[in-house]
Amino acid sequence: MKRILLAAALLLALTGCTGATATSMSEAAEAPSGEGEALLLATTTSTEDSGLLAYLLPFFEEETGIHVDVIAVGTGQALKLGEDGNADVLLVHARELEDAFMEAGHGVRREDVMYNDFIIVGPAEDPAGIGGMAEAAEALAKVASSGATFVSRGDESGTHAREKSLWRAAAIEPGGDWYVSAGQGMGAVLGMADEQRAYTLSDRATYLARKLEGLDLEILVEGDPFLLNRYGVIAVNPSKGPHIHADWAEEFVEWLISVPAQERIAEFGVAEFGSALFTPNSEPWRAAH
Repeated sequence: MKRILLAAALLLALTGCTGATATSMSEAAEAPSGEGEALLLATTTSTEDSGLLAYLLPFFEEETGIHVDVIAVGTGQALKLGEDGNADVLLVHARELEDAFMEAGHGVRREDVMYNDFIIVGPAEDPAGIGGMAEAAEALAKVASSGATFVSRGDESGTHAREKSLWRAAAIEPGGDWYVSAGQGMGAVLGMADEQRAYTLSDRATYLARKLEGLDLEILVEGDPFLLNRYGVIAVNPSKGPHIHADWAEEFVEWLISVPAQERIAEFGVAEFGSALFTPNSEPWRAAH
């Protein structure tokens, strides 16, 4: 746990981010070696807030005996942790940033894992009148022109990166009283949007998980191909230091992209929502289907 607390402290000191969470998932299994040692996974808040990690990681720990500690932050911050050698493996969702990370030599292996989609959500009364629009960028432009409140992640996460791409596509530089930059994770931002009867961009999985908890926002825009949300897993380069658990990271990558683990991803959310919250997308899964 020392490394996870140090990494979280460094992250908070560097970014001032109040949305970062550090969660231990390691009670259930004995580490293979090194008392108190664990595989350190830096990942996005959506995998945490949706409940996917709480569902998935105990299977990995039981099957391998490897502890997993989790730091859930925005994708940009997760990649920074990997770059600085403060994580062993990353599970993130911003492909351009992931490719740049790999090209810079910070990672030694990247694999596709799964995908879902982004959605624009807001109050049922929909003051900007965007409900049912087909193009997300046009919908955001309409929100901006209406002056209705929009809550942004504002945390350099994968979701924030996609939001900024949408504003660029709409030829709008968002700002002013109507635009709230929260610097928070997805669950917190959805709560803020709910309280302020505002709009926001969310991944579908976190939205549905929060909806079960009483979130009073509706899906207003969905289905635009630009809203596809792909996730990848990256093993951090062991040259970052002798503390990097390269073997464990490789084992985690292999496990996560395996057909049995992908089948578990395909099952997640079906009982609660009638359909999976994430769609498997690893190379072994695609080859088998």
